[in-house]
Amino acid sequence: MSSTNHPLCFTSFDKELVALRNSRWAKAFSVEEESAVDVKATIVIEHIMQAADVAHTMQHWHVYQKWNEKLFVEMSQAYASGRGAANDPALTWYQSELGFFDNYVIPLAKKLDECGVFGVCSDECYSYAMENRMEWESKGETIVKDMVSRRGEGESDFV
Repeated sequence: MSSTNHPLCFTSFDKELVALRNSRWAKAFSVEEESAVDVKATIVIEHIMQAADVAHTMQHWHVYQKWNEKLFVEMSQAYASGRGAANDPALTWYQSELGFFDNYVIPLAKKLDECGVFGVCSDECYSYAMENRMEWESKGETIVKDMVSRRGEGESDFV
């Protein structure tokens, strides 16, 4: 099985993989036949695993903020040591988070809500994702500046 078809391959940075998952979701959930049950179950499990990977984005603001800064610190350290991206993550962190919410987290939360696998918790995940996106939009630029400042001082509130 190729890594792009393996349910454990859930990187959110691969646009082709995201498109493949979206296509598989649409195909499986457009059919009402009993024969589609196994396919639906497999796709729901894949989406649960994706949600687990980014669960902090669908929880209370303070949880999101804590894990967002941990990731920022990790990516900054990788960049500084030459193991990460070609550019300092601070340059794009604010805008990238907005795109991440709009193109990955919120659509994922909607799908989890649609399939009903978590019951009322699905709506809660979606609501937190939307609230965190709005909060990030209003406070994110300042938060990034603060994280950069703490990074420069060699400390972080959350690490």
